Amino acid sequence: MEKIATRVAYGNALKEFGGDARVIALEADLGKSTMSATFGAAYPERYLDMGIAEANMIGVAAGLATCGKIPFTHSFAIFTPGRVYDQIRNSVAYPGLNVKIVGSHAGVTVGQDGATHQALEDIALMRALPGMTVLSPADANETRLAVKAMIDHTGPCYMRTGRLAVPQITNDIPSYKFELGKGVTLAEGGDLAILTHGYMVAASLAAREMLAKRGISARVINLHTIKPLDEEIVLKAAKETRAVVIAEEHNIIGGLGSAVAELLSEKYPTYIERVGVKDEFGKSGDPEALAGHFGLTAGDISAAAERLIAKNRCCIRLP
Repeated sequence: MEKIATRVAYGNALKEFGGDARVIALEADLGKSTMSATFGAAYPERYLDMGIAEANMIGVAAGLATCGKIPFTHSFAIFTPGRVYDQIRNSVAYPGLNVKIVGSHAGVTVGQDGATHQALEDIALMRALPGMTVLSPADANETRLAVKAMIDHTGPCYMRTGRLAVPQITNDIPSYKFELGKGVTLAEGGDLAILTHGYMVAASLAAREMLAKRGISARVINLHTIKPLDEEIVLKAAKETRAVVIAEEHNIIGGLGSAVAELLSEKYPTYIERVGVKDEFGKSGDPEALAGHFGLTAGDISAAAERLIAKNRCCIRLP
């Protein structure tokens, strides 16, 4: 199966849908890495390299949005939103401007660049901003559809993309449909549900196969939109399986795991396990080795699921 990095798919998609004259791409001197340069080669008159000046980039994007343009800003996720949270908060989110923020090279699979360049808190930062839509696509096809959805959506959006090439999943699903704020059930199961996004979708599907060999039926749900969270699909999974694993390449604090825990604690208390980076910084190393080190593999998801099943079976299940 061909593997494609979501950052590469993003550049191709922005070029594909960039015929819309309202779309303008702003880059912070990393265009060949974020892949915004793909758009720039096709539409140089609408491609602005702002240099290493991320805060200014966000301010210019906000100004363009007030003039009816659809600006897409680009840098590594550690720099945007990380370096420019203040500008995103006050110049984009507070006035609710139609700015699209793309942070590439998210998560520990950035690899050898190490902790200083491995954003593990970007989703937490963006989730906390009122009115911000937060996206984390699983593969190239989903990234493409997310770009089109962001252009069609009016309001601020943040999307993270990855450096590491990942398997193609959603393009092999005939009924697959991308809709902002709507999760997608990739596989049915009745014993527990695995909720996931981005890089961890492929690992979650592999974990499902491992669990099946042990007689455990796992449902896998891709929550590509982390905010607004698809409460309906999460609550349905919790009520039907009563055990939920959340798997993500992010700090276990503030990401999808927190969003799901907040929802279920209020509306349907459920046993959960969070698979993610355990509130620590990343390290430099081979991407796959780092995934193993930080517990982000199919085996880690499977182990968490088995712990959860054991816990659930030994306790009284309420109707």
